[in-house]
Amino acid sequence: MTLSSMKQTWLGALGSWMRSNLQIRAIIETFLQPMKLQKAKHYIEHLAFRALSGTAILLPEALALSIGYFLGWIAGSVLRVRRTEVDAHLLLAFPERPKTWHDCVARASYAHLGREAVATLRLSRATAKDLSERTRVPDLELFRTALEEGKGVILVTGHLGNWEVGGGAFTSRGLSLDAIAKGMANKAIGDAIAGVREGLGIGLIYTDEVVREVPRSLLKGRVVAIPADQHAHKGGMLVSFFGRNASTTRIPALFAIRTGAPIFLGIALRDPGWRQRYTVLLERIDFQSSGDVDADIRGLTEAHCAALERAVRLAPEQYFWHHKRWKSVPRHDS
Repeated sequence: MTLSSMKQTWLGALGSWMRSNLQIRAIIETFLQPMKLQKAKHYIEHLAFRALSGTAILLPEALALSIGYFLGWIAGSVLRVRRTEVDAHLLLAFPERPKTWHDCVARASYAHLGREAVATLRLSRATAKDLSERTRVPDLELFRTALEEGKGVILVTGHLGNWEVGGGAFTSRGLSLDAIAKGMANKAIGDAIAGVREGLGIGLIYTDEVVREVPRSLLKGRVVAIPADQHAHKGGMLVSFFGRNASTTRIPALFAIRTGAPIFLGIALRDPGWRQRYTVLLERIDFQSSGDVDADIRGLTEAHCAALERAVRLAPEQYFWHHKRWKSVPRHDS
């Protein structure tokens, strides 16, 4: 091999190595870039969340709530954020109502969501005395009597009124409550929201801990709050909600049958007017066991869904209509 050919061979090898490394670098950047963008997005979201939280806390309550109400109204009536879904869901739930009614409820639901988002952010400074004074629980003694059975209580709830205030209404009255929660994609914001809940005395059971922790909590005589109005995907049970089949979680019924714990529907509806006051609606979901587990699960699930529907009909403008409740059909429906 001549010196010239050796030089060309080395140059070719060097060029191949450089091209190979450039390809590797390109591959690495292809996978890392979305991660970098996601981190940046989460960081910006967290900064915005902290700024909004700080503003909501520092401003006088009436002004802060008014701003939240106005921003919610803007989102629904001017920017029309997810307004198509909200209008479609209201039409599915209330087909007999005129379009003017649908429009009015849709606008009011956005304003309610904005105001209650601010109210929830302000809960980080709330004391047990504050929450006790701002909430009424007319059937509290009935609820305490159920707790005295010694099996805990399953509290089925939904995205109606202000669910965070609802939890605080119980803990501020000396009741021990755990809530099933789902981790957020933005961990920093999720941690901040978890901190607000824990500050209210609410224990958290994350979705990957449900099978182990819910029976333990009930065995200790605690209240376990379970949101049951979200789409349950293929693992759910088809149950009527506003006259249409919706995939619904079996979890409340499963644990009630397994542990013997009574089930209640619990919803904190905001009272009319600008004063930040709430009434917690409680309804015991009674059923007689048939001895057929599948039939009992269906009966209990249908019963708590019907109870939630009745509550939504009392204040449809306070329901979270953005959620795709009737999204798909489960793979099985026993």
